[in-house]
This record gives sequence, structure tokens and C-alpha cells, in this order.
Amino acid sequence: MTKPRLKPIVAVVSLTLSLSACGKHEATSEPSAPAKGISTATAKASGTAAATASKSSFDVSELDSTIAACQDFNGFVNAKWVAANPIPEDRSGWGAYDSLIESSLNIQHDIVDAADRSADSAKAASIEQKIGWLYRSGMDEDAINEAGLEPIKVKLEAIGDLKIPADVVEYIDRSFSEGAQPLFHFGANPDYRDAKMQIGYANQGGLGLPTKDYYSDSKYADVRIAYVAYIVKLLQLAGVSADDAKLQSVEVMKFETQLAEASLSPEEERDLRNQYHYVTVKEADKITPHFSWLKFFSMQDLATIDGFSLSQPTFFAQVDKMLAHVPIEQWQAYLRFHAIDDAASDLSQDFQDAKFAFYSRTLTGQPQQKLRWKRVLDTVNADMGEALGQLYVAKMFTPMAKQRAEALVDRVRNALKVRIENLDWMSAETKARAIAKWNTFLPKIGYPDKWRDWSGLQIKPDDYYANVKAAAKFNYRYDISHIGKPTDRREWGMTPQTVNAYYNASDNTINFPAAILQPPFFDTNVDDAINYGAIGAVIGHEASHGFDDEGSQFDGEGNNKNWWSKEDRAKFDARTDKLVQQFNAYAPIKDKPAVHVSGKLTLGENIADLAGLNVAYDALQAALEKSPADSARRIDGYTQDQRFFLSWARIYRSSMREKKALLYVNTNVHAPPALRAIGAPSNMEAFATAFQCKPGDVMVRAGNRQVKIW
Repeated sequence: MTKPRLKPIVAVVSLTLSLSACGKHEATSEPSAPAKGISTATAKASGTAAATASKSSFDVSELDSTIAACQDFNGFVNAKWVAANPIPEDRSGWGAYDSLIESSLNIQHDIVDAADRSADSAKAASIEQKIGWLYRSGMDEDAINEAGLEPIKVKLEAIGDLKIPADVVEYIDRSFSEGAQPLFHFGANPDYRDAKMQIGYANQGGLGLPTKDYYSDSKYADVRIAYVAYIVKLLQLAGVSADDAKLQSVEVMKFETQLAEASLSPEEERDLRNQYHYVTVKEADKITPHFSWLKFFSMQDLATIDGFSLSQPTFFAQVDKMLAHVPIEQWQAYLRFHAIDDAASDLSQDFQDAKFAFYSRTLTGQPQQKLRWKRVLDTVNADMGEALGQLYVAKMFTPMAKQRAEALVDRVRNALKVRIENLDWMSAETKARAIAKWNTFLPKIGYPDKWRDWSGLQIKPDDYYANVKAAAKFNYRYDISHIGKPTDRREWGMTPQTVNAYYNASDNTINFPAAILQPPFFDTNVDDAINYGAIGAVIGHEASHGFDDEGSQFDGEGNNKNWWSKEDRAKFDARTDKLVQQFNAYAPIKDKPAVHVSGKLTLGENIADLAGLNVAYDALQAALEKSPADSARRIDGYTQDQRFFLSWARIYRSSMREKKALLYVNTNVHAPPALRAIGAPSNMEAFATAFQCKPGDVMVRAGNRQVKIW
């Protein structure tokens, strides 16, 4: 089943994004947790901790002394670890995040296993029972394999009965009402012009390949061939003859190529002008005369809606044109394939194997599928993630831990405020507005103050597909129920068990799930420098997103409103342009020197890295000023400043299979981890001083090449 997106816009930015099967980015990575329980790891705030520094928590023997820190800082910190930790066969990449995610999955596995064992005797309709039954039904491979195609036969028959464009529109409307999202995405989010209220957002979708370029660029000819073969395979598994499957696959590719021509690139999607286009329902119907939004909203039980964001009008105009001119047989081929593809992960093993072969093996180079329990746990997290988070928090994260983390967040946030106040390139007027926005930040730590109600979701112990379908509908209905209501800034867009963090520009919140508040990010058994270089920089990163190229276009209330003077904005843009050029120059794939990072696509994250690391460094210096003895102390031969930067680079230790690296560069708003390890420090005099680097060293960007923003 297609899972509805938590947020339909791009203005939600996270510390790290994983890639979904079709290469589009999601707001969460695979959830994760520690082996021993996060409460012990966060039992204290990071004050002065040098006296209790634990060598095992930061092992300097992992550093590669044969590599000069001033020439290749990522190699110096991470090369030995990467060489000693090959990518597991069931993954397309491996690093610090992945290792933490893996340990968390094991914790969650224990939780869902226990829920499964006790589900029959658990309180009726409790989250424990629902999670247990959902997990149990997903682990019943025999029943799922025996069902084969049966779960989606009714949907395929409905597609086969389509005769005219109006039938197609009715099918799309009904699919959305049931929690599927064919052709485009629809969901609730704060209004860009009035963030205190929620409105609907319709966004482009419908493509099976990662980006529009994959449909036309000669570089991806082999991927297109493999995609067509995958389409044929799925259609044949669904009972279509070999000859008909080949003919239909051609029609599907023609259809998607037309959609791709009207779709935005990832870089274009980041432009706020392409994220919001408010129209009345009548105005929308004029843009798409063959697709009635009035009827669509009626089918979604949103008949009273006045207007919404038709975010990419050109895309929807193309859809309307295709409704009028594309033969019904081509629509059927397209909808048939995507109905099978959407369900493939929840059907019998032959469907799962086919989907894995294309989306994981072909696109990312992953040799083996994850174990069944991990795949089912992914579904539990997608369908009942916050409910599982409630059980996770009860086991892994104490209220005291939350309080300690909040204290650290406050210290780093305060360092950002001081940094804004001391800027030498911004006028006093714009500074005052920046501080006004800073004052309205809402930090959210660990888990929601109020848990979501799951009482309306019906889960059976023995019907996996029915459960997934019910959850998709339930979650979609929950999402769109926000439309027309006030925005609740205290709601979360990530689950507590997610190893990640994020900033949401449309409600001006910074969010740190429980699972990231543990080693190697946060550990009270190490010195201040290690914590500030890791979790401190993460906190600074998320807070700085409020002032990146996108976040800086929103005010403290979450409205897309200019608070800059014309002169200050020009200065900001000139500085960020230099960061674009820095990352444009990086070619991260060894055997593909022509493949470069997109400095424009990754700009927001690169600004947040640079600003966040500077803010965290300032916060460390403030902490060390209170303890001069600790400030001067070396640990394992390294100063506090050196250990700060070592800790930063360590959290980005990572390796990727070549195919995954290419997909990552093409689609991800983050630069590859190895470049994040070096990109920000190379712009900081503090780094050069700490490691005694000289002018001309690779890690020293000086003069006009040096980037200073916040």
C-alpha cells in the first residue's frame, strides 16, 4: 500500500534523510535505539564532564595517523573504521547512523515480539494488541504467500472496468478516500500565508523512477530498460500474458514520460514558489476542467473546503490534458501497474522479490533483502509509528532524560542568538527580526506531550494486507482531518524511535526524537567536546535551518513572509552562493568524476551544517570558560577543540555502494556524509588553528573561498 506522506511540502528539513524505494526522500530514517537504554546515556546534561571521560566512548585508535588531518579530515577520522566495517549485504550503505539504527531495530524487535506474544490477552483495542496483531499478521508468510494476488483482485477488476475519463477520475477519487495516493499527493499542512491554520496541499507525484531526468537522460538508459522489465514482471505475476505485459509496459513508460515532462526537478521543488499556490476550488477546476476538485473533496469528506494549495499548477494541467487525450487503455496500464507496485511489498514473496530486485538491487546495489522481521517492522513504523514510539519511550527514555536534553538544547540555542547579535554583515533592523523569530522557536524533545489516539484503527490478527490497507486509510483520514483547523505546533512529524532530528519552517519547531539522544551523539561519560561536536552540532544544525535559504523566508509564526531588508538579503545570497559553488565542486563517486554534488539542491543542509557547527563550537567555548582546567586539558593527546571536530566528523562516517551513491547525489537534499564531515570545518578558522593547518592545505578555505554566513 502507498503510505501517505506526513507532510506534503519540502519545508520540513531533517538532519539526515533516507531514500524510499522509488528514490524520493522521506522525513524519517529507519527507527533505532540503544542496547542498554537511553535513560543512562542522558542522565546528565553535558556540563563539565572531562573528569569522567571514557576512552571507550571515543576511541582514538580508530584515527588513521597515516592520513593528514589538514588534507583529508574525513579520511583521518573515518577511513580505518570504514575499512573495518564493510557494508552488510542487506544494506546499500553503512555508517554511524546505520549502526545506531540497527541497534534500535533490535530494541523495537523485542517490543513488537512481546506485543505479539501477549496480544491475545492484552486489553481489547489497546495499542499493545494492535501492534502485536499487525506484527503477527506480517510475519505469517505462509498465509501471505497463499493469498497471492487475491488481496488486490477487486482493485484490478475495477481498473479493468474503466471505460471513459470520468471513470478514471472516479477511481482516483475513491483510491484517495481509501488511503492510496495514485498520480499525486494530498495532505494537510499549515497555510504558508496563515500558518496558524491548516489547509490542503496537492503536490506532484505518479512517477516510478527517482526524478524526471531518469526518463530522458541517456545516462539512465540502463535504468529505464530495467524499469520496463520490472513493469513486465509485475504484470505477469498479476496474470497478464507475456505479450500483453510487454505492450502495457511500453504504455506505462509513455505515460510516465509525459508526467515527467511536467514535473519539477528536486532542485526546483526546493523553490518555495513551487511549493505553494493557493486557489479556490472553482479556480482549481478551471485549471483541471476534466478533474473536478469539488467532487474530489466531497469524496474525501471535505465538502466544505474553500481553497487549497495546488502547488504545481503546470503538473496538474498536464494531468488534465492527459485525462482528455490519453487513451483509456494507457490509463488502465498505468493504474494497473501502480496498483500492483504499491501493494507488492505486502503481497506474496514473488511480488516482494520483484520489487526488491529493481528498487533495491538495481537502483542502490543492495545485494540481499532485509530479514522478514525488519521489513515487517518497517511497516509497523509506517502504519503505527507513534503508537510503537509510546511503548519505546516507556522502555527507553525517562522524563529526567528529557529534562537534561532540554537544558543542552537551550545552551546551544542561546549560542545561536549571540551569534546573530554579533553578525557584522546584517543591519540592526533585520537582526531584530531574526531575534524575534529566534524567540518563537519551539524545541520539542524526545516524544510528544500528548500521544495520538488509535481507537479508530481496526487491526486483525490474521490478515496482513487488510491491516496495511486499514492503516493507510486511517492515517490519511487523520492527516486530512486537520484541514480547516488550527495548527497544533506540539504535534510531531517523526516518531520517538527515529534516529534523526528536524526543523519545520511552517511551525518554527526544532525536534529531537528520543532515539538520537544517545551515543555517539550524546554521552555523559565523555568530555564536553565530544558532546558539543555531535549532539550540540545536531541541535545547532536544526536551529540554523530556521535561517537557511528556505527557513529564512518564514517568520517566527511559520508564515512565508519576508522579514529582511533588500540589502541584507542580497548579502545573504552572495554568501550562500559561495557555499553552492563549494559543493558544486565536489565529485564524491570515485569512478564517476563527472558526477558532482548539486550545491543548489543541498544548500539548505549545507548552511545548517556550517552554522550549526559554528554555534556548537561557541557553546563549547562558553562551557569551557567556566572550567579553565578542563579547557587546557588534553585527552588521549587531543585538545578540546580537536576533539570537538573529531566528534563532528565521526557522526558522518559512512560508506555507500556506488549505485546508492549516485541515487543519493541525484535525489537527496543532503550532501554525501563524507563531504559533510569536511565541508563545514574547512570554512572555520577554529579548525585550522586546532590542527595547525597551513595556507594551501585542502582543509583550509581562505580568502574569497571561505564561506561565513551565520
